[in-house]
Amino acid sequence: MTDDDHLLADYARLDAERALGSYGIHVHREGHAPVEHRFRADDRVNVYSCSKTVTALAVGIARAEGLLDLDDLLVDHVPHEGPLGAGVDGVTLRHLLHMSSGSPVTWFERPADAPRDVAAAFLGADLVAPPGERFEYSNGSTYLLGRAVAAASGQDLRDYLVPRLFDPLGVVNPQWLRCPLGYSEAAKGLHLTTSELARVGRLLLQDGTWEGSELVPADYVEAMHTDVVDTSTFSTDPESTGGYGYQVWLCTPDGAWRADGKYGQFSIALPEQRAVVTVTAHNEAVANDILRAVWDTVLPRL
Repeated sequence: MTDDDHLLADYARLDAERALGSYGIHVHREGHAPVEHRFRADDRVNVYSCSKTVTALAVGIARAEGLLDLDDLLVDHVPHEGPLGAGVDGVTLRHLLHMSSGSPVTWFERPADAPRDVAAAFLGADLVAPPGERFEYSNGSTYLLGRAVAAASGQDLRDYLVPRLFDPLGVVNPQWLRCPLGYSEAAKGLHLTTSELARVGRLLLQDGTWEGSELVPADYVEAMHTDVVDTSTFSTDPESTGGYGYQVWLCTPDGAWRADGKYGQFSIALPEQRAVVTVTAHNEAVANDILRAVWDTVLPRL
């Protein structure tokens, strides 16, 4: 057995022992060929809230193009025809990135129960907390970021990103589920293979640079995981209490941060190890157990 085989052998064993439900695990290490273990074919799957991280990258790209800024007011990019909810006129794009808008419209309903126009519902609802006061995980916040990028650029989020992000990363014709109005869902619904999601993680590790070209400004990527809000009251799981940046979570190992999606979709940037570990999975129990398996088996070998 080679060193590369050893790298993921213990993870594969734990996946079986703990019923983690992994589809695949991919490891990128600078200066090494990628290593991957498959539990099923590397088909594109819904990466759920890892979509949020990609939306945050779109915001960074649009900012670099002068289309928007993080402290812009949401209502200046996504106007509302009806009366605004109380306090909504103070919500900025940074509040949306931090999930601290104070809006009660989190968009977690079943599709049959969700508003047809999530933006109208969000803009028309009274805030339940002042903007920036507290963290509340929200698909609605990310959806509004996608709508802001669309309004500023004149293109839907997915289409805006094709030449700027997806094509350079070699992600050909990605599919992104759309809302009833035809906009990319932004918070969820992007479909990628494990190896494609790993390229997003590698872009994070490399401060927004890909094959010598800066796709996302380095200062923005740095801020994604350093301009963070407190999440200590969000959960009892330590992997969810270390802080939240621009649509990314901080991890328990020093310096580590991640894109994180439902059922165990993860792309983890490990700057100290100059590595990225990416997992796709379907785990309906405790998806963060996948992270703990990575810390137990892969991290010590990096």
